[in-house]
Amino acid sequence: MKYGEITHFSHPQHKLRFEYSDHPFKCDGCKEAGIGSRFRCSFCDFDLHKHCGLLPSTTSTTTHPFYPKCAFQFLSKPPGDLPRFCNACEKDVTGFVYHCRKCGFDLHPCCMNLPHVLEAGELKLYLYKKVGGACHRCGRKGRSWSYRSSCKNYNLHVACVTEMLVESWHEIYYGGGGGGGGGNNNYSMSKKWVNQIPSIRGAAVNRHRHKKKGRLRKCCELAG
Repeated sequence: MKYGEITHFSHPQHKLRFEYSDHPFKCDGCKEAGIGSRFRCSFCDFDLHKHCGLLPSTTSTTTHPFYPKCAFQFLSKPPGDLPRFCNACEKDVTGFVYHCRKCGFDLHPCCMNLPHVLEAGELKLYLYKKVGGACHRCGRKGRSWSYRSSCKNYNLHVACVTEMLVESWHEIYYGGGGGGGGGNNNYSMSKKWVNQIPSIRGAAVNRHRHKKKGRLRKCCELAG
């Protein structure tokens, strides 16, 4: 096997090559959106998130700090015939999933591997199991996980962060809005590819006073 290539049960006919892409893609494993590092078969237009390509065997179990008593087992498809939802983002589970048979909890592979702290300079966002306040994206609380700033003034659902990024990716992918002026709006990120994503639209629209809008925009971009 060549360096940077893997064989995967979900696509046995060809090897998958590890690569990096600035364009968005849909993971053929968990069916969720992705950008950046991935395993890809260019012959079949088949893509897997890095996490989905390096999943453990179906016989092993793993835990998550939010559910210390749960033993999550990787499954190639959701159990049963009824619709299931990810406990982290409340989105449908239709592909790869971590499932706890005892509690019935489900987590997308990407949600299982979400970073618990995002930081850039003085700004920090912490991952919480429960929403501490109304999300600045959708205005609702809900039951999904969220990122909360260290000052505890700003909240963003995990799913809402994804939606923000998808909007920005669309601008880049189709050549609109992310051009020459985008550099002035970008905020320094720990991930290199995030610097190429323009300012998230609507990030400054919130219930806080105007003087806090600039910091909220940075906070939302940091979540991205």
